[in-house]
Amino acid sequence: MIYTEPLFSTNSDTLTSPHVAGILATSLAPPPAGRHIIEMTEGGEDGDDDPPHHAADRGGDDNPIGDALRARRPCCRETERRVLGSLGPGANEPLEKLCREWAEKEKVELKTDFITSNGDKDLLTVAAEAQSKSGHDILTFTAWYAPGQAENLEPVDDVMAELIRQHGAVSAGAEYLGKQDGHWVAVPTSFGSTLSPPRARIDLMKQIVGLDVTKMYPAGAPPDSELEAAWTWDFFSQAAAKCFKAGYPFGMPLSTTSDAVQWVGAFFNSYGAQLVDAKGEITVSSDAIRTGLAWFKKTVPFFPPSVFSWDDSSNNKALISGQSALIFNTPSAWAVAKRDAPKVAEQLWTFPAPKGPKGRHISGRYRYWGIWNFSANKSAAKSLLLYLSTREAIGKLLEAGQGFDVPPFEKLDSPVWADAEPPKGTLYNFPPRGEVIVSVAGSPAPARIGVQLYAQGTMCKMIAQCTQQGKSINEAITFGERELEGYMRT
Repeated sequence: MIYTEPLFSTNSDTLTSPHVAGILATSLAPPPAGRHIIEMTEGGEDGDDDPPHHAADRGGDDNPIGDALRARRPCCRETERRVLGSLGPGANEPLEKLCREWAEKEKVELKTDFITSNGDKDLLTVAAEAQSKSGHDILTFTAWYAPGQAENLEPVDDVMAELIRQHGAVSAGAEYLGKQDGHWVAVPTSFGSTLSPPRARIDLMKQIVGLDVTKMYPAGAPPDSELEAAWTWDFFSQAAAKCFKAGYPFGMPLSTTSDAVQWVGAFFNSYGAQLVDAKGEITVSSDAIRTGLAWFKKTVPFFPPSVFSWDDSSNNKALISGQSALIFNTPSAWAVAKRDAPKVAEQLWTFPAPKGPKGRHISGRYRYWGIWNFSANKSAAKSLLLYLSTREAIGKLLEAGQGFDVPPFEKLDSPVWADAEPPKGTLYNFPPRGEVIVSVAGSPAPARIGVQLYAQGTMCKMIAQCTQQGKSINEAITFGERELEGYMRT
């Protein structure tokens, strides 16, 4: 029997149990004779009323998924499912409850564990199980780890077809990593998936820029068409200049950390500035790249001089301390401001990114639930993922996440963002609405190359070349070409 207990407080990844090593060791061992194991790992830091598990009960010729799940449903056998990982604030308990609901309905024995992401233990578990071909049936894969393990994952096209039928199309960002070579290799989940849109001071943007962000993107109503049309990257550059001169520069990191790569990636995507195209061809020497780099040469002087050395907390600190008028981030800065700087929190508003020639892009960080192709319980695992992906289940997880998470499907919404305060509705425009396009920094390059662009911060390095190191735009592009040629070789 596997020892189980919650391993986290609800507000941090702090390890609170001495049993992690034992659980890891157990999870990698072969299942006991006569026992079938359905297991799932979670790691972290972010219609139809007839759910698919009810459809599975009905079966019928028009429901091949239901037939397959019912045929493989464990009857007089015990099945264990274990969950590993760290979750968003308050989300452990609701997830565990949903899993137990599924287990009771399917007459399955359920056990849950949570393993920290401290020290990348969640990622190490993925690597170890992929190598040993044993362990959990279901795991959570963070962004690039889903395509990275594609050859070891069971296709979930049938699951995704059902979820798309219920919830609508999947965001471009979630599809980019979750679908490889024409097949879904993992199921994108709202659980831990998040975005990094602008978050600005209402008062400072009004006083310094003359822009009422709450009028441009109100809560519970469509955007102001005139203001939205004017919210472009060129306007952003002008606003950055004004705020810099007023002593409240935009907190825009340009190091190689994830916050920097994400907003820069969204900018490049909004200009159609692809370093590598979908076929894997190097396309960095383009007019779009030159236009983008020229924008940075013009705008970077209006950011704090230290942004090239910032870490992922620096922009949050700049906003919460009252030193910055705008950042791009998840709701974390607002949440901390509510606790530590309530007067600042009262003035924070979230809204979509500026628009470029190729659209209004925002960077997404998605998580996925994947099933190992060496799992002995694939059909039951799919049944569980369908249950956790119903509208009702997703709603409960979104509520538990306090507005930090976003669903990857276009038809899913929640009152959690409109209800967030102060100020009332501050997170209403956090999920993508209207013309917002969710993309991933590094796309549309094949994932094996895109992950290098992301991890190495290639776009940010090119910006540094032509804004900090005295190189021309063409020299920065030449640098980028050399970097990309190295990625191709590896």
